[in-house]
Amino acid sequence: MYSSNLTGFILAVVSSAFIGSSFIIKKKGLRKAGVNGPRASVGGYGYLLEPLWWVGMITMIIGEIANFVAYIYAPAVLVTPLGALSIIVSAVLAHILLNEKLQRMGMLGCLLCIVGSTMIVLHAPEERSLSSVEEIWELAIQPAFLLYTASAVAVALVLILYCAPRYGQTNIMVYIGICSVIGSLTVMSIKAIGIAIKLTLEGTNQLIYFQTWIFAMVAISCIITQLNYLNMALDNFNTAIVSPIYYAMFTSFTIFASAIMFKDYAGQSASNIASELCGFITVLSGTAVLHSTREPDPPFITDLYTPISPKVSWSIQGNGEWKQKDEDGSSSNFISILQQDYFK
Repeated sequence: MYSSNLTGFILAVVSSAFIGSSFIIKKKGLRKAGVNGPRASVGGYGYLLEPLWWVGMITMIIGEIANFVAYIYAPAVLVTPLGALSIIVSAVLAHILLNEKLQRMGMLGCLLCIVGSTMIVLHAPEERSLSSVEEIWELAIQPAFLLYTASAVAVALVLILYCAPRYGQTNIMVYIGICSVIGSLTVMSIKAIGIAIKLTLEGTNQLIYFQTWIFAMVAISCIITQLNYLNMALDNFNTAIVSPIYYAMFTSFTIFASAIMFKDYAGQSASNIASELCGFITVLSGTAVLHSTREPDPPFITDLYTPISPKVSWSIQGNGEWKQKDEDGSSSNFISILQQDYFK
């Protein structure tokens, strides 16, 4: 393995440990915040006042910083799939801290993720050498990548404006789809920024180019969007379901975007490409097994959903009629469901 890839690998593993832990900490914070106000899944932002959520956020930031540096030293097709390790961390901690049971088949899923990740690492391509942010900009404005970017933005807008208000709380693919599509653009921007910072620290100032700041603005916008909809997904669905599906979709879109923009597979032998694809499929299989063995979250009930109308019950009167009965015990004489002769 090339030395730069090894550095990227180590950083990616550290990143996965922190990010996997952050899922659980933020989930606990969201649960606590949901007891005292509107949940994130219905547009509430009470979690911003919850210290535990911020602990999870800081943990995620540390993980993302390690991930950010990893993208400087290794290609996205190596770093991104290693995110599967965060699923293992998340599943184990969810079993311990959230009482979300990890069964034996779930352990098999974790093992498949490790095996698949190993295959990807062993056959990953070498990081492409880039000498300036302008060179990265030329890659970003290729017709093929511009088409991908336009398609990704269009899909995200449809999901955000049409699907999310209607199906977001019942279909997990809506929120995760937004995070994954936007996330692929985030990674491309983050990689460009990372390379620009690295070159600047080496003595070639890249901050004087407007392209650097465009990449920065795109990255910030995409990250904010991802965090918002990831919070909604975590608050509305089981962590063990969100993590593997998010991983699978995010990794797929990111590898596809990186292959278009950076041409990661150029010069790779057919056997290496096939091995990487097999490794990725193995990881996806592991996430699917892990997902299939987990139990859904129990219904979340708060006082926010308590009916404001009087409670109504039904009682059988002496004449055989069913009568509506209000909370105070009085009957509604104008409603009659069954007459006595119905039972004759």
